[in-house]
Amino acid sequence: MSERRTLRGQVEQLAREIAKFGAVGGLGVFVDLGVFNLVRHHTELPVVRASIIATVVAIVFNYVGFRYFTYRDRDKSRRTRELTLFLLFSAVGLVIANGVLFTATYGFGCDTPLQSNVFKFVGIGVATLFRFWSYRTWVFRALPAREAVEAAESILAENQARSVRK
Repeated sequence: MSERRTLRGQVEQLAREIAKFGAVGGLGVFVDLGVFNLVRHHTELPVVRASIIATVVAIVFNYVGFRYFTYRDRDKSRRTRELTLFLLFSAVGLVIANGVLFTATYGFGCDTPLQSNVFKFVGIGVATLFRFWSYRTWVFRALPAREAVEAAESILAENQARSVRK
């Protein structure tokens, strides 16, 4: 019975993580597509360059959302490492997403605004699978159980101390 509860808890935790990742990522898609269309329609930049600019803006937006919402309970002790890995894996995601758009645009001649948006969206989807795996595995790592318990006990002790002072 204990193993079943543990498995159920892990599945529920993963489902919450996926939902939070999806919420931040969904907003990031709107940022990405919005910036893409603004740049594409108000500048003379080629489609893939406009897409790269939009992807970089979305990467910055997503980092803030992931760090302070999706993975706020994760290890924060090595921010430089975290940010470096985030940027590395985001760059790989940028290549994946924009590689799809590049192939559609220059390989197959799909360069109408509608086609560009469809292939940009498809590229974002493919890159999202890679990003979810890499971010949760390498970037926003879970605290080891012992450290998580110590952190929780520290927070509880601080809250109790505040209550006593009031």
